[in-house]
This record gives sequence, structure tokens and C-alpha cells, in this order.
Amino acid sequence: MILQPAVLALLLIALLVAGMGLYAGYYGMRILARWDPESGSELQLELERRTYLVSTIMSYILSFELMSLFLFIYTADDLHPLFTGAMCAAGTLAVNSFGYPVLLLKIVNFLLAGVWLVVNYADNRGYDYPLIKVKYELLNVLVVLLVQECVLLFAYFSGVKPDIITSCCGSLFSHEAGSFSGDLASLPHLPMQIAFFTGMAVTAVSGVIFYVRRRAGYLFSIAAAVTFLISAASVVSFICLYFYELPTHHCPFCLLQKEYGHIGYVMYATLFSGAVAGIGTGVLMPFRTVGSLIRIIPEIQRRLTIVTLVCYLLFSAIVVWKMFFSALKLG
Repeated sequence: MILQPAVLALLLIALLVAGMGLYAGYYGMRILARWDPESGSELQLELERRTYLVSTIMSYILSFELMSLFLFIYTADDLHPLFTGAMCAAGTLAVNSFGYPVLLLKIVNFLLAGVWLVVNYADNRGYDYPLIKVKYELLNVLVVLLVQECVLLFAYFSGVKPDIITSCCGSLFSHEAGSFSGDLASLPHLPMQIAFFTGMAVTAVSGVIFYVRRRAGYLFSIAAAVTFLISAASVVSFICLYFYELPTHHCPFCLLQKEYGHIGYVMYATLFSGAVAGIGTGVLMPFRTVGSLIRIIPEIQRRLTIVTLVCYLLFSAIVVWKMFFSALKLG
């Protein structure tokens, strides 16, 4: 195992998140089984005190989880000079069979953790804990994934050794790779460009309608989620080509490097933030008529809508700017 400060920080965060998650999950199950807001029993009073504690702990812990995704990617990119054949984080993640599963699980947990924080924020604004069971049901699912992430992260770093020969991003993200990454790289440019800009346009229009008229909330949320997936595939398919100015270099990780101004961090931060806000808007839709939240949730949703629109607009602006000013012109 390579014990660098960033690696140790990631392992410590994973242990902390998983440990605190299990603690919160235990009380979450008790709350789901015993919660009764109409009761004035000693047990109910204890559960109410516990839910304050658990909500506070998980708010901080899941914030660490959000940041750990970018720390993980940064660490993978920073370690690549240690491995023969690696040119960026793509090669570091390929040194064993756990690298990419950890990354995918971290992405899923990032989205779920963000949505949980949105639900928790709305629940804390209500005086009668109206979303208490919803957020703890979601938390119990999230805890299982966080524990799995911790186990896979330790398995990945324990198998990382400097003498390993790995693959470069050029072979991993090529048309001939015969893998999922190769399939993404093989997606045709023009259809993906049409899908990308159509998704952004639908998200923008439905978001404006929802913000102004409070209609089409589900459409906006679904559009934001689908556009996130399309955008992620578009980065590999055609967006990164304009930055590299090479028609065969499809790696989404080289965008994080100094040669490209670390633009990848800005792009991925805006894309993920917009997705969380958009999905969170849809998750809150069924609870707009809950008594204590009837005035609170619409205001939260309006703020989330603005976050999604601004983040997706910034992401699109970066893409359009590079498409116009890149020396590469795709047919």
C-alpha cells in the first residue's frame, strides 16, 4: 500500500463516514420502528434528541463524503507517475480490479449523499419532523453503500504497488478497447452533440417554467438527471477532444491536469452540483402539501432550481467556448 498523506486522508475519511453511518443507521432503524410524534413518552423524547444528534453528525460526515470524491480523483491523478504506463488517473485506477468500482460507487454515493442533505435540510425546517421516516429510509440505503465503499477503498489501496505495470488512458478510452470506456469513446460525435444540447435546453426551459409558474417540477428533475448522464458520456465522446485538440484522445481524466488549467475540476463540480440540486428538487415534490412544509419546500425548490440552472449553464458555456476556439473541428 502507498501511504501518502492524501491516501491516508481518504482512508480516514472512509472509516469515519462508514463508522458514523453505522451509528446513525442503528438509530435510524429505531426511529423507523418506534417513532410516534403524538406520544409524549420517554422513548419518544429520547428519539427526538437522538435525531438532532444524528442529523448534525450526518450533515458533517456526508459533506466530507462529497469532498472525498474530488480528493480521490486528485489522488489517483497525483499517483500516476509511480506506475509504468500510466499517464493520468485512468492508469492509476486500472492498477487493480477495485479502482473503477470505487470511483463509480463514490459517484453514486455523492449523488445520494447530496439528496439526503437536501431532504434533511427540508425536514429540519419543519416543526413536526415531517420527513423523518423518509430521510432515515434513504439513510439506511446510503449507509450500506458507504460501508461497501470503505471496504472497496481499502481493497484498492492495499493492492496498489509501485512496481505494477498498468494501461495508459489512450488504450483504456479507445474505440478498440472492447470495454465500457471504449463504448463511450465510440459514441458518434454528432448525435451526442445533439443529445447534449437538447438535454441542456430541456432542462433550462423546464427549470424556468418551474421557477416562474411552479409547474413541470418532475419534468425538470428528470431532465436534470438524464442530462447529467448524457453530459458525462459526452465528455468522453466529444467534449474532451476539443480540449486536447486530438480526435483520438477520449480520456476524461487528463482534463484535471495542469496542462489544461485543471478545467476538469470546474466542469465536474458544476455538473455534479447541478445534478444533485435537480434530483433533490424532484425528491421534494411529493411533500409540497405537507402541513408544516407547505411554504418551506417551494422556496427550497426554487433555490435548488437556480443552482441547477447556473451550474449547467456554466458547464455548457465552457463546452461551447472550447468548441468555438479549439483548433480541432469535428465533422
